[in-house]
Amino acid sequence: MTRQLGRTIRLSIGLHWFTVLLFVAAYATIELREVFPKDSAPREMMKSWHYMAGLSIFAVAWLRLILRALTQSGSQFEATSGWQAWASKVTHVALYVLMFVLPLLGWLTLSANGDTIPFFGFNLPALIGPNDRIAEFFEESHEVIAKIGYGLIGIHSLAALVHHYVLRDSTLSRMLPTRS
Repeated sequence: MTRQLGRTIRLSIGLHWFTVLLFVAAYATIELREVFPKDSAPREMMKSWHYMAGLSIFAVAWLRLILRALTQSGSQFEATSGWQAWASKVTHVALYVLMFVLPLLGWLTLSANGDTIPFFGFNLPALIGPNDRIAEFFEESHEVIAKIGYGLIGIHSLAALVHHYVLRDSTLSRMLPTRS
């Protein structure tokens, strides 16, 4: 393996695990906000962290997509049967859609609510003007797709574990950050 390809693969793996951490943060903060009373400072802080984690997923997804397009990093995986290759492609496309659509719907929801869009000390511009009906539609869509996201992430994780413990191939071990 060339040195450049090795660095690219390590970068891809790093971005994968960084995305995992961002998803954990996004899901955890929005669930944990329920612990705090409405309009309390900790609840608002959890919501802000949720927005920043989601928008970070959006930014990192662009980096991952560009890296994938430039390097064809998906081709590093060993050949699988036809249905496994198809299932892998469909799941990965769905995960990328999730990484783009969920943050965008969140941003549109905040915009339509007339709220600020916080991003690490900056306020991002609204994508649309205030509109309660549209805000409700975007928020409901965001929540439904987020629930689908739990399933997609679960399927992706389960597939990795099946590859590791049942099929005993190197799919999971190649994606670990400590890989040589």
